[in-house]
Amino acid sequence: MKIAFISDIHGNANALDAVLGDIKERIVDKVYVLGDICYRGPEPQRALDLVRSLNTEVIKGNADEWVVRGINRGEVPDQALEMMNKERDWIYSKLNKESIDYLDKLPTELNIEIEGVKVHAFHATPDSLFEVVLPDAEAETLTSKMMKKEADLYIYAHIHRPYIRYMDGKCIMNIGSVGLPFDGLKKASYAIVDIQEGLLQTSIVRVAYDVDQTIQQFSNSDYPNRKQLMKILNSASLQ
Repeated sequence: MKIAFISDIHGNANALDAVLGDIKERIVDKVYVLGDICYRGPEPQRALDLVRSLNTEVIKGNADEWVVRGINRGEVPDQALEMMNKERDWIYSKLNKESIDYLDKLPTELNIEIEGVKVHAFHATPDSLFEVVLPDAEAETLTSKMMKKEADLYIYAHIHRPYIRYMDGKCIMNIGSVGLPFDGLKKASYAIVDIQEGLLQTSIVRVAYDVDQTIQQFSNSDYPNRKQLMKILNSASLQ
């Protein structure tokens, strides 16, 4: 069975279009979504509509939680709080009530078993939508924070930097970001997991899309923090 995991779309429906097209070409059996669907992008409603059209399991990310209830002090740097809540208010205003209710009710983890292979998927860590665990984290950190349930494969998102690591016969992978990569490569990122006869193969897929189109959408909008988001998209980096 071939499974795709996508996440961190962040309202970039152009990037999601490209990823879903790539997934279709690869004849994937199932798609799962690991959160952060709408916030910080020019097309929040269209991005969410595309996700819902997949008729699949979707879990909540920190940005989905923010869209529902706003950003609390301590969740982001103090100097960014006011602007990020302005961004949240803009996103909220573009979504219908059904969409807000949908985001509010999303679960926070997936537990899947395919041909004897157990997969535990979550947005940031099993216990938090917000905690950051980076690719170079020590093995002890990954074990204690990420591998809390018995599984063969642990999958998460949130950090926008894809990677795959193996430890003690287990695999942990970050699937990167569809709509807002931070690793310097201006291509959407997602993961494919192929399970055949109990054997597991994992891969990170990068997909080109028209980044300039998304930047132009921001430029033409009244999005509160558009210059910063245009810069991030253009560099695929927070720097």
